Amino acid sequence: MSLIKVKNATIGYDKHIVLKNINFDVEDNDFICIVGPNGAGKSTLVKALLGLIKPMKGKIVYDELKQNYIGYMPQDISVDKNFPATVNEIVLSGTLNNISFPAFYGKKEKDIAIKNMKLLNILNLKDKCFRDLSGGQRQKVLLARSLCATSKLLILDEPSNNLDSKSKKELYETIVKLNKEQGITIIMITHDLDHHNLLGNKILSLREDDIYFGSTEDFVRRIHE
Repeated sequence: MSLIKVKNATIGYDKHIVLKNINFDVEDNDFICIVGPNGAGKSTLVKALLGLIKPMKGKIVYDELKQNYIGYMPQDISVDKNFPATVNEIVLSGTLNNISFPAFYGKKEKDIAIKNMKLLNILNLKDKCFRDLSGGQRQKVLLARSLCATSKLLILDEPSNNLDSKSKKELYETIVKLNKEQGITIIMITHDLDHHNLLGNKILSLREDDIYFGSTEDFVRRIHE
């Protein structure tokens, strides 16, 4: 079942084209890694998928998915040292896109936050200050927040950035479980081209004049030829 179809999409800002004639489908339960050098347009494509910018040409069609049901985990989050948000507050904020204005957290939203903290084994951190956590713990908290927005599709922008090898391995294992055991479709931007860390079933490789979309197995074969 198709969730999103990107059809002949040209994407950019103002009159500056970043990506041209992009075509790919996101199917239910896919795990798609988006790879490519800096400046290739990976983050620009994600902004288009999130509806933050519109294609200059072509279209992005949401088939079996409401656009606001996409969970998004950005590459970086700045935390003001004078704003001591707890883990619970950070995770709970992920439910905001499904709450009518004015925002009010009810039992439903609180239960969703608790469920996702349990799922990621961070319930013990619930009352800790986010700024005091390790890098790996912060990423799991942000992942739990993203899950509060969706049960269908997560978009992750370089989730392993600045993590040590142990924390990266744990985070990758968690993301794979979400895909395989919870049935959540994953789109993940990564610079990590170690074939052991190309976790998904499909790759979208963005390189000038050489855009590839297909199976991870075929992509790994290509880069080792």
